[in-house]
Amino acid sequence: MAQLLLGIDIGTYSSKGVLCREDGTILAEARADHDMSISKPGWAEHDADGVWWADFVSIAKDLTGRLPQGDRIGAVALSAIGACLLPVDESGRPLRPGILYGVDTRAMDQIDQLEELYGREALVELGGMRLTTQAVGPKILWLKQNEPDVYNAAYKFLTATSYIIYKLTGEYVIERHTASEFNPLINIHSGEWDERFAGEICPLEKLPRLGWSNEIAGRVSAEAANLTGLLEGTPVTFGAVDALSEAISVGVASPGELMIMYGSTAFFILVIEKPTPSDELWLDMGAFKGTYVYAAGLSTSGSATTWFRDQFAKDLIREQQGGGDNAYAVLAREAAQSPAGANGLLMLPYLSGERTPIFDPLARGVFAGLGLNHTRGDMYRAVLEGTAYAIRHNLEAMLAAGTPFKHGVAVGGGTQNDLWLQMVSDISGIPQIVPEKTIGASYGDAYLAGMAIGAVDGLDTLKNNWVHIAKEIQPNPELKPVYERHYQLFRKLYPQTKEISHALAQLQEEQL
Repeated sequence: MAQLLLGIDIGTYSSKGVLCREDGTILAEARADHDMSISKPGWAEHDADGVWWADFVSIAKDLTGRLPQGDRIGAVALSAIGACLLPVDESGRPLRPGILYGVDTRAMDQIDQLEELYGREALVELGGMRLTTQAVGPKILWLKQNEPDVYNAAYKFLTATSYIIYKLTGEYVIERHTASEFNPLINIHSGEWDERFAGEICPLEKLPRLGWSNEIAGRVSAEAANLTGLLEGTPVTFGAVDALSEAISVGVASPGELMIMYGSTAFFILVIEKPTPSDELWLDMGAFKGTYVYAAGLSTSGSATTWFRDQFAKDLIREQQGGGDNAYAVLAREAAQSPAGANGLLMLPYLSGERTPIFDPLARGVFAGLGLNHTRGDMYRAVLEGTAYAIRHNLEAMLAAGTPFKHGVAVGGGTQNDLWLQMVSDISGIPQIVPEKTIGASYGDAYLAGMAIGAVDGLDTLKNNWVHIAKEIQPNPELKPVYERHYQLFRKLYPQTKEISHALAQLQEEQL
């Protein structure tokens, strides 16, 4: 009887699961789609039962129903979107919809209040990073000030993985990587909850028990077994954030290893040894005891290319619908006809504000240098190059923080665009490795499940057996001079347009 590993990831718009053997062989995959609720500007929410738990149950039932005869699931691990806020009562029932990670910006005033009260420097020293919309502490304070009845009724403040694990096991837990985003309630140096700044926010007993992603949090209850198809008593790990699990899925797990994720947004994970606070990055504890990660992200990446296609390539969309070439492929061919630097055209890709390293939700996109001579290919190339310049900006912040890296492991849908990958390497000077296949966070979850029960041998099995490399991208040194000139102009563009962008963002909000 084989012992199989189950990994399930709950995402912003979809959830995925994978059933694996101990050697990484994939036996079955499943998926569930859902929506994100945006009831007000700056708000982003999920229904905890209707999205998080429903997706988990659906995927678990699907995959347990496809178990090979005689085999069983040895352990379950899950990941989910970045740190959310879900208040539950003493019976574990949600008191309101879950407030999502950094895409929910409702607590901007509370960030300002906490910085004024305690000082940014002191907050960074404790938590390793500045307070941003990613932080859960300000959102708890928002709840206290704006929904006091909900706040007072809250027995625990959970996140997405915490809630699902509670539904599976009855345990209130959270792994330390996600807990790192519960600023300013966590001490990045000790790895424990910290009372220093908790007085204005919440008592620490309202927070879940801490653990590591490769540890067992509890076991599947009889009730959960009936709902999911899992066997009662199956071990369940502490969970992880999706980006961290995705990094693990492609072998990024040791200090000095970097993941670059090309999705609708871009996300970066760099594993480090020491928690050096940064004002430009997110500093989190890692999946395993004694590890830390710098995390960073662009608010728009692939979504910028989607926006451009939808607004400026409707003809290509129609042709694709009629059986023609993929619209993105045609745009890429047009962009390839434009020289490096897009004929003197720059684009700030801040179409949804920006996360690291500028932390500015009011930043907006800019085309600079646009003239009558520019073509659609020039503009699309400028979009791709703009995201590449923003990626370099983040990688430089990581290098400045003190941890060197030799290359990046590229994952996500954007890795299908060879032109884009080459631009990023040319502009950043960083080689990239592209895995043969990237299943995603659920695959990393399955590996964490194996680690928790001793079914896989540390990280060696991961890198030697589970991950296979398809190609490598090397920087073109001939393009370094032209891209260096454009990058320096790119770095000047945001500070010189910031005031105008903020004013326009305010006007946009007033017109909603």
